[in-house]
Amino acid sequence: MGKYLLGIDIGTSAVKAAVFDFSGSLIADSLESYPTFYPQPRFAEQDPDEWWAAVCRAVKSIAQRVNPRDISAVGIDGQGWAAVAADSEGNPLCRTPIWTDTRSVAQCDEMRSVMSDGEWFEICKNPIQPGYSLPKVLWYKENAPDVFSKAAYILQSNSFIGMRLTGNASQDVSQGYAYHFFDMKNRRWDESALKALGLPAELFPEPVQCSKVIGSVTAQASRETGLCEGIPVIAGGLDAACAALGVGAVSPGTTQEQSGQAGGMSICASGCGSTPDLIMGCHTVPGMWLLQGGTTGGSGALRWLRGNISPELTYAQMDELAGEVPAGSEGLIFLPYLAGERSPLWNPFAKGVFYGLTFAHTRAHMIRSVMEGVAFSLRHNLETAEKTGAKVNLMRSAGGSSVSRVWTQMKADVTGKTIEVPLGNSATVLGAAILAGTGAGVFESEAKAAESAVKADRVHTPDETKSEVYSAAYEKYIEIYERLSPLMKEERI
Repeated sequence: MGKYLLGIDIGTSAVKAAVFDFSGSLIADSLESYPTFYPQPRFAEQDPDEWWAAVCRAVKSIAQRVNPRDISAVGIDGQGWAAVAADSEGNPLCRTPIWTDTRSVAQCDEMRSVMSDGEWFEICKNPIQPGYSLPKVLWYKENAPDVFSKAAYILQSNSFIGMRLTGNASQDVSQGYAYHFFDMKNRRWDESALKALGLPAELFPEPVQCSKVIGSVTAQASRETGLCEGIPVIAGGLDAACAALGVGAVSPGTTQEQSGQAGGMSICASGCGSTPDLIMGCHTVPGMWLLQGGTTGGSGALRWLRGNISPELTYAQMDELAGEVPAGSEGLIFLPYLAGERSPLWNPFAKGVFYGLTFAHTRAHMIRSVMEGVAFSLRHNLETAEKTGAKVNLMRSAGGSSVSRVWTQMKADVTGKTIEVPLGNSATVLGAAILAGTGAGVFESEAKAAESAVKADRVHTPDETKSEVYSAAYEKYIEIYERLSPLMKEERI
């Protein structure tokens, strides 16, 4: 057996591959990007073949620094709510709609014609919304019949890469929440719901535990990636669920704060009680669930601002500018709904808004207000979760923007929660690697491995004075959306 584990993350903007030793220390990593296509309003697509090409580049880059023979197992995580229509060999039949794609509003109505919202929620513990995978599958059936008829499987991002590596189709339980016919309590497909929709069950591989070995690296995949043939590959899971594992959110009340392209949080729970305002999914840890808040306005909102307003600035320079502006951005408030909004608003037509701009405001104010708007969306989700009785005992941050001390402190001040940032910035791929190690027999369990591997780097405690300022700004943030939401409408496609 080798001495390292490989984690692969299929993110919204890039693939990240990373090798860890058995203690969880990062040995080497690589990042390879790919584009998102927007061919029509509310469409957001990626090419799964480009995911695979990025995986190959990233792993080959790592292989220049780490001997592939030292890798014991491979774990994969990925963005949720994809719908990769693939043939029997795992070849994609078209670009896949991703989690920001909301084209399938009409298909949500079709679902309601089969069962009521309440009946669907009783099965899957999730609301009917166009971003989920199931409405996208129904969209294929109605709008791309050639694709639908040729599809042997509908795959998620991590299971597509798993099939490319092993030749075997799979479906892990943490990505099951994408389909409303997933029985959340019992972690299996509800056959009666599938039948009611007229969908062939064979399109969807049976859900398996995230640490299950689904096969080994084939000769073809070995040639394309540089990995050794025969290395075991684990099913893996949802990026947010792997990030929760990677920050040690493995016991009830421990919470992962998501600081990636998307924002939100994942609260570890021992039961699958939920609310239609939030998202419920199976954890990568057996017997645990995640009560999640998922927003479109994470670090992607700041990336958008930088690309359009300040491309010459580094993120560190943007941090410095934001730190020069008082809490509350002197009345400037940003609604971070640049691709509609998921929980708890569930409005695919929501729009991003700067409110309160005056001649006195500068670029620095805009930067800080974007950061604050993302923090407000986090607070909105946390408050919604706490109304259901959920408890947040400890919040740990994961994702690219967690490296920003300014932004992380801002989130602590806005939410009133202490935020711990683990050492390093690789929680998501670390979670995938922990799954690989568990499946390969390196670790006794996912939870014990995470508790051993996660080490704190810094802690952000709320500043009470700033929290008071933010509470007033947050109330205005909520009011602005409520007053503008009647205008946030579009004709259906």
